[in-house]
Amino acid sequence: MASGYNAVLLTLVVAGAWALPGCSAINPLCGSSRPVPVLTSISPTTVTEADVLGTFILNIKGSNFVSSSVVVINKAQIASDVTSATTIKASVGPATLKSAGIYNVWVNTPAGNSGDLGCDSGGSSSQTTLTVE
Repeated sequence: MASGYNAVLLTLVVAGAWALPGCSAINPLCGSSRPVPVLTSISPTTVTEADVLGTFILNIKGSNFVSSSVVVINKAQIASDVTSATTIKASVGPATLKSAGIYNVWVNTPAGNSGDLGCDSGGSSSQTTLTVE
């Protein structure tokens, strides 16, 4: 009788774990998932076309940055250096910013390898704009 009870309990625990959304301490199967990045600011927010002729550093502030996080400008991934969970430095140059205008900037973190466990992993931050005058 005890073995049947344990099997039912185990089934309920496993089924409950599969149904848990998101990644948290409540869902231990999400150990390898990555958090969604949060973008709070960029610096500078405005550059001149002369600045873009060379390469300049775009500083990104936010949270949940991991080593695989990258800065994206108008759908182009930029060489990025994640210096901490709250800071990224990106090298931006004329190959990305070709003329004056307003460019969308965000941070993307690719999904981890927890794929089929019902865990959220990676994603894109909100967007902000970089202006080239």
